[in-house]
Amino acid sequence: MVNILHSLGSLFGSFPFLLITTSTAFVLKSCVLTILIIQGWRSSKNHRPLVLLSLVLLGAMISDLAWILKLIQMLFVQDMDYRILKFLIRIAWGFTIVEYQALALFLESLVEKKPFFNLRQKIFIFFSTILCSSFWFIAFTNINYVKTQNHSGLEFILQHIQSVYMFPLIAISLIITILKLRSSSIPKILKKQTKVFIQVLIAPGVLSDFIQLYPFGFSSTFIANNYAVVSISTISLTCAMYYCSRKIMGLRFLNFKSHVQSPYKYTFIDKFKGVLEQLSHATSVNELGHITQNFFSTGINIPLRRTMLYIRKNDTYKEETTDTIERTTENFLNTHSQEICSFVNDSKILIYDEIAFSHFYEETEHSQIMLNFLDSIHADVFLPVYEKQKVIAYIIVERFARSHELYSDVERDEMIVYASYLGNVINLLQNRNLSVLIQQEKELQEELYHKHQEINQYKESIRSFIRDAQQKKIGIIFYKNRRFTFGNQTAQELIHININVQEGHPLTRTLKTLAKQVEQYKAQKTSIAFNSNGEKLVLSGIPNSERNNVVITISRPDISDLLAKKIELLDDPTKWDYLLYLETTKSGKLINQLVPGTSETLLTFKLDLLKTALSKKATLLEMSEHDLKPTVELLHHISLREMLYTLECKPNMHVDSVGAKLFGINPIFTLGTAQEKPLLEQLDEIGTLFIKNIHLLDLKLQESLAEFIKYGYFKMLKSDTKVESNVRIICSSNQPLQQLAQENKFSKALFNELKKTSIAMPSLAQLTKEELSALADGYAQQAIKTEDFKNLLELSESEKNKLAHKPPVSLQDLKSHVQTLLVKKSKKSNLDEQAHFDPAYEVTDPELMHAARLGKHALRDEKTMNLLWKKFKNQSKMATFLGVNRSSINRRCKEYNLE
Repeated sequence: MVNILHSLGSLFGSFPFLLITTSTAFVLKSCVLTILIIQGWRSSKNHRPLVLLSLVLLGAMISDLAWILKLIQMLFVQDMDYRILKFLIRIAWGFTIVEYQALALFLESLVEKKPFFNLRQKIFIFFSTILCSSFWFIAFTNINYVKTQNHSGLEFILQHIQSVYMFPLIAISLIITILKLRSSSIPKILKKQTKVFIQVLIAPGVLSDFIQLYPFGFSSTFIANNYAVVSISTISLTCAMYYCSRKIMGLRFLNFKSHVQSPYKYTFIDKFKGVLEQLSHATSVNELGHITQNFFSTGINIPLRRTMLYIRKNDTYKEETTDTIERTTENFLNTHSQEICSFVNDSKILIYDEIAFSHFYEETEHSQIMLNFLDSIHADVFLPVYEKQKVIAYIIVERFARSHELYSDVERDEMIVYASYLGNVINLLQNRNLSVLIQQEKELQEELYHKHQEINQYKESIRSFIRDAQQKKIGIIFYKNRRFTFGNQTAQELIHININVQEGHPLTRTLKTLAKQVEQYKAQKTSIAFNSNGEKLVLSGIPNSERNNVVITISRPDISDLLAKKIELLDDPTKWDYLLYLETTKSGKLINQLVPGTSETLLTFKLDLLKTALSKKATLLEMSEHDLKPTVELLHHISLREMLYTLECKPNMHVDSVGAKLFGINPIFTLGTAQEKPLLEQLDEIGTLFIKNIHLLDLKLQESLAEFIKYGYFKMLKSDTKVESNVRIICSSNQPLQQLAQENKFSKALFNELKKTSIAMPSLAQLTKEELSALADGYAQQAIKTEDFKNLLELSESEKNKLAHKPPVSLQDLKSHVQTLLVKKSKKSNLDEQAHFDPAYEVTDPELMHAARLGKHALRDEKTMNLLWKKFKNQSKMATFLGVNRSSINRRCKEYNLE
């Protein structure tokens, strides 16, 4: 045991270890001080605690700096001028007094409203000023460090006086602060802040300094000197400061935040689903009180009986009410001024602790009225429930329902969201408008589905960056005299080619262009390129004037690299998340493959397409007929649906046959005949229904379809039976539906539903030459499978000019035209046998793309063969698609039991 203690003492008391811990503490304090200065002066209205805390941190940093310089001198620079070190040590002794005096005043300022110093504080400030000034006087007057008896004796006496003085100084302030914390007038948030400061940071810090100044010598083997104590205390206080900084920032420290902060809880959505189901089954307003109590109990951790829901009467309030809380609340709601009404409307919710904390720092008439009201009804939370800007109910959480916890911003938002839906339910139940309730429930389910999809996309994005971060490698290349030299093996692993030999390779050309620009402008340049495996690389060139060369670093991109240029093209910040998904997820890669352009117009279209793909709302596509199929297949694939059915509407279609196919028909009219299930029932939960040329559908059927989209159920023809269904609807039309609706040639109800989620592909004729050229280059890169031939078969300027002069009518036409040009160029250059084109280039179904790239190897994959059988239902078509003999397909179908 003694040996272990001795080893630990040697480790913690070693100078290198102490230097590392002290430097870490200095950096952390610098970061905290920077955050305080930036946020504090901008958001805090009471700057006195902020100034005092900044002085505390500054004093501690000066002490750390003296330790760092001392340790550097002892370890590395023994011949350092001792005058500099001695000067800094004396300055640090003076700042130690500043630190403790500021800390004492800061503690009292947290729980004291008065901005002036009292007599006791002034006396301490006077003595502290004398002490620190004495140290600084000695530091500046004896800057050359002439060791005289007068100075050394005075300095020794001052150090002992300070050692005795600063502990009573902080102890008195601690006692006064603790006594004031017991007062009921101190807000709960402020009490928690101060307790965190005292328990986590101040008390351990003072104890640590006390031990360092008065070492008790617990064991001579463990504390041979004071350095081990310094190391241990520095580590402990650094961890405590980090924890304390995060904790108090979440507790609205100095009013930096408007609400108490808390990490987002993903479980809220799961819990809220059950609450919504309970609300949907409620048949009377009396049931809502129990549902509300359950929600606040499970979601907000409030005891079941401490939450009450009060529903206001529709007629004028009557004084006969016996409930004191209800009478007081009604009196407040009916008599308050317009300013108070606006205050409540803006706040959405009244939380006693939040209002009391803000009122402590800035007393206002409105906050005082709110506090008096909450005191009168003995409430922690008052949550008004609105319907059309009118309070129709309110929820009250009793005072001290959670005596040891605060209400965070996340819980605040959860309560507001619940109140929002509760208001609609109350209004519907009171007015018996069940149709609106069903509609809102469907909209909420769609929104929850959309949020769930967004969360999945976000997780996939984060996983991709975590995976790359774990294997983050940086390659280095030197460029001089038109030649590249690899600086490390990582560069070769990332590049995969000989860039001095393969001069025509796209990556080589990008590297040369980057290096020449850096040489010409003598400035750093950054570019994104692809290696021979199709992986993105970030190339960053830096001029090296000493060796007259260019240093190029190569690495895989991170989030900022991917989004830096494209984010400038977006005016709407709400689309930044979707830009991240577009660049990092599988769904985004499929959309980029469909539309490889990067201009502002095409980028906006792709983001809208991704946003729509992540939802299950009915969608209207406005684009060329040739682009409909790949777009629909893409939306269907991203929606994770299994079955895609296309219903093409044509002129003079038989209404009853189409209606029966879509919605079914009353069995009475089909007696004696086998009746097939309607499409909306067949595709329930698993399918996507694409209705092409929706404007040709009969008006009555359009109305029925609008009802299904709005409420989530449909009625069979000639029947009132309602059938629920969850089918994704996608429609298309080449006619102006708004004009047709105004002329009563198209259902206004259906148009109103479809216009909510409408996607219009930009016309290629409206794109600039640069945008069209970039789009064509993107398709060319997709078509050529062999990287070595991409530079030989790239489109020429004349070919791009022809495309711009007469642009194709659709993306698929452009894609086919690019393929034709590439095939001609390969034959002309005798590369048709060597240049392999992507077999999935002409395939638009994302599920079939993988099978097409596998080719004959797909025969060995049972899952892929099952997919092909579901798609084609024909062995000859499967053989043609894979480019193999039909007999091979037949053998595999028998092996996998595909019939």
